[in-house]
Amino acid sequence: MDDSFEKSITPLSRWRVFVYWLTNDDRYLEHGGSHSPRAMDPWRLAPFVGMHLGCLGVLWTGISGFAVALAVLMYVARMFFITAFYHRYFSHRAFESSRPLRFLFAVLGCTAGQRGPLWWASHHRQHHIHSDTELDPHSPQTDTFWFSHVLWFLTRDAFSIRWGQIGDLRKIRELVWLERVDWLPLVAFAVLCFFLGEWAAAAYPEWQTSGWQALVWGFFISTTVLYHATYTINSLAHRFGKRRFDTPDHSRNNALLAVLTLGEGWHNNHHRFPGAARQGFYWWEIDLSYLGLRLLRKLGLVWNLRPVPNNIIEAGRSRR
Repeated sequence: MDDSFEKSITPLSRWRVFVYWLTNDDRYLEHGGSHSPRAMDPWRLAPFVGMHLGCLGVLWTGISGFAVALAVLMYVARMFFITAFYHRYFSHRAFESSRPLRFLFAVLGCTAGQRGPLWWASHHRQHHIHSDTELDPHSPQTDTFWFSHVLWFLTRDAFSIRWGQIGDLRKIRELVWLERVDWLPLVAFAVLCFFLGEWAAAAYPEWQTSGWQALVWGFFISTTVLYHATYTINSLAHRFGKRRFDTPDHSRNNALLAVLTLGEGWHNNHHRFPGAARQGFYWWEIDLSYLGLRLLRKLGLVWNLRPVPNNIIEAGRSRR
């Protein structure tokens, strides 16, 4: 940003730029800084780094069984919101659900701190269309490991929703509105963790916890681990593992990543048939997100889970 531009910004215009950033308004990109698509956006970088620094609070709050249990529970729940709804529903429309329920899970998905479902789905669809090419937003084959793992979504190029990829979703008004306030559920989740800790401290003092401890473990630590577990599918699952199917990209099946991400590690399977509700194509490929969707189906909350075509199942079985 040059000096003349800096001097031209009034307090009112600075506030306007902040609002543009906070509401994911593309007009934010018109103001200041480098215009290089790969330039880091400091306003995106700051909260991301802050989330990691928040984990250091454990040095003051300590550890308790309640805090660890809360962190694990919040990790698993929010991983499911991402894998089952952000990924399999919003990105690939692999099943159907009611309008109220999909909005509820869209809000719950925002608590994972990975922006809104439209932003997430638009970049993921871009990944599938151009997987492991120069147009892939996060390929470890065409860029560095760290760029594919975390840096890509901190760039100016990744700020905007790729509206051309989500013509079906942009018609849903409540989801478009949610993109403007995708940070609100995350903040509400942090507050919830704190008050859960305060309640536990008052109701069960023998648990030796507190609101601050629950905030550190349930929010900061759980979210940071969730971040990096999710990102391994972009970075590691395109480098390490086995290839059952000869897809045009470098996707691989990785059992360890499948455990960490509730089934997303069967990534080569997924690239062979992205529209399936399940990514573990065979009984021995554990896919907890799919099991969760089957439970929701039994409850009548989701339906029409799209299966893997038999010819693909048989072709993959012969190459086991």
